[in-house]
Amino acid sequence: MCTPEDRETVLGKEVDAYMRAVVTRVSSASVEIGGKVSGKIGKGFLVLLGIKDGDTESDAVKLAGKVCCLRVFNDGGGKMNLDLNAVNGSILVVSQFTLYANCKSRRPGFTEAARPGVAIPLYELFIDECRKAGFSVETGSFGADMAVSSVNDGPVTIILDTE
Repeated sequence: MCTPEDRETVLGKEVDAYMRAVVTRVSSASVEIGGKVSGKIGKGFLVLLGIKDGDTESDAVKLAGKVCCLRVFNDGGGKMNLDLNAVNGSILVVSQFTLYANCKSRRPGFTEAARPGVAIPLYELFIDECRKAGFSVETGSFGADMAVSSVNDGPVTIILDTE
């Protein structure tokens, strides 16, 4: 059971950071790399994960808790009241450095996105935390050219961050 503390603190401390996720409720989603399916889920969340320069392990843990506890699935009365666990859902995580695009000009810049040496371990930690929470997690491949497909349910799309 998710508590407010699970979503708002890590190890009993408030966290101030910037990791970002775009979470879409899906009836199915998949990611292909080079024409081969890398990850595929049924009902659950497609998570586009952006990692910013300065993000920490605490950010990855906190954001995974927010995603895993997000209550956006309909209950028997049609109200968004159920979390991923209640609907036996899965998670597809795709790295997405473009979530930190600077669009002050017509050509976006990505200098705020963390470099692979920092981002990959945090991406992997986020995935591990979702698995530790008991969810089936599929992934793309960090830095790969991926084709992502999804059947959005609702549609429901939520932007979460740790800022």
